[in-house]
Amino acid sequence: MLPSDHRLPGHALSRLASGGGGADAVRHLAAPQRSKRLLNVVGTMRLAAEAGHPHARAAEHAYDVLAEIEKKSPAAVRGTLAHPAVGAWAARTVRSLEEGGPPPDGQCDPARLGAVAAAAALKSGMPCEVQVPVSGGTIMLPSLGRIDLGGGQDDGLADLVVRADGRVEAGDLCLRPGAGEQRGWRPLRRLQTADAGLRVLVDDLDAFRWSDPAEVGGRLGEPELRTWRGSLDAAWTMLRAHHWTIAEETQALVTVLTPIRGPAQGMNSASSGDLFGTIGMSAPPDGRWLASTFAHEVQHGKLNAIQDVVTLLEPDESDEPNRYYAPWRPDPRPLSGLIQGAYAYLGVAGFWRRQRAHEADLRPHIEFAHWREAAHQVTGTLLDSGLLTTEGEHFVGAMRRTLTPWLSEPVPPAAREIARQEAEAHLRTWQAVNGSAPAHRL
Repeated sequence: MLPSDHRLPGHALSRLASGGGGADAVRHLAAPQRSKRLLNVVGTMRLAAEAGHPHARAAEHAYDVLAEIEKKSPAAVRGTLAHPAVGAWAARTVRSLEEGGPPPDGQCDPARLGAVAAAAALKSGMPCEVQVPVSGGTIMLPSLGRIDLGGGQDDGLADLVVRADGRVEAGDLCLRPGAGEQRGWRPLRRLQTADAGLRVLVDDLDAFRWSDPAEVGGRLGEPELRTWRGSLDAAWTMLRAHHWTIAEETQALVTVLTPIRGPAQGMNSASSGDLFGTIGMSAPPDGRWLASTFAHEVQHGKLNAIQDVVTLLEPDESDEPNRYYAPWRPDPRPLSGLIQGAYAYLGVAGFWRRQRAHEADLRPHIEFAHWREAAHQVTGTLLDSGLLTTEGEHFVGAMRRTLTPWLSEPVPPAAREIARQEAEAHLRTWQAVNGSAPAHRL
C-alpha cells in the first residue's frame, strides 16, 4: 500500500479552471485523494508507535491485515479506504497525534484501523481477527454500518472476528452484515436512481461522517429516506437531460450523502476538504434544488482537491485576513473563502443559465442573473488582491473568462430587477451587521 506523487495535467487543470472538467478531470483529482488517505493511514500507524499510544500495536496489526487483503483483493481495500469517513478519521487522527494531546471528542483512536480492515475483509471474503474501538457500546465498520453490542459493554478495545463465510463475531454477537438490518446491526443504506446511473451511500451513523458533530442529523427514517430517493431521482433526470457535465462529475465524485441539520425554510448543503466524495445536506425540498446543490457542492469538492495539488493563494500576512465581502455570506471572508465561493457560484450560475431554457417561470433567470454578477465581482476582488500565485492568476483568470460573456446574455427585465434588489439587500444587511463598506471595489 504505497502512495504516489501526483500532478494535474495542464489540459485537465484548464478545463477545471473554466468551471467544468467532466469525469476525466475528476478522475485526475481522485488519484491524489487516494494517496492522501493512504499517507494519513500510514501516518496514523507510525505516529501512534512513535508516541507510545496504548493502541499502537492494534493499529499496526490492522495495517498488516489490510496489506494481506490487498494482495488478494486490492479493490476491496481501495474501496474501503476511499470511503470519505475513513479519510476524515485518518486526517484528524494524524493531526491529533502530531499535536501530542488527546482529541477533544475521544474518537481519534488509531485502533479504528482495525474496523477499516474488518470492512475490507468483509468485502473481500477473507477472514481476519482484529481489535477495534468500542464507543457507547457500538463498533462502526466504515462504509458498511454499525454493530450495536448492547448494554454493559465498556468503551475500549474489543476483539472482532470476520469469518470467511461473512459472519462477524464481536462480544456476544454473531451476525451477517450483508443480510440487512438485524439485531445488533444497523447498515448504511444506499440510494440508487431508477436507471442505476447514480448510486450513493447515506451515511447517518459514522462519527466521522461530518466535520462538525453539532451539524449532523440523526438516522433517517424510512419515510425520509423515500423522500430523499424521490428527490435524487428527479435531480438525476434533470442533470442527465440538461446538464451533462455536472451529471458526469456528480457520478464520478459523489459517493456519500450525509444528512445535516436544515434551516426553517429551504435547505443547507456543505462540503469538507477531509471528506472528498461526501456532500452534507439537509432534506432536499425537490429535485430541482437538489440538482442545483450538486452543481454547487461538486464545485467545492473539485476545488478542495485541486488545492491539495496546486497552490492558488499566497499566505495573507495582514492583521485582518477576514475582511472581504462575499455576496453569498453574512460575514467578512478571507481570500480562501472567496475563491471557494466564486468557483461554487460559477457552477451555480452555469446550472441556472442552462436550466432557464427548460422552465417557464422567472426564478431560473433570477438565479442566473444574481450569481453570474456575484461570481464575476469576486473574481475581480481575487485578481486585485495581489495574493494569487502564478497558477492562481491563471485559474481565476479562466473563471473570469467564462463569466464575462455571460454578463451580456439577455435576461427578462423583471428577473434582472429582482436579482438586483436581492443583491443590494444582501449588501445593505452585510454593511449593517459588519459596520463598514466591503474592502474591495463594487
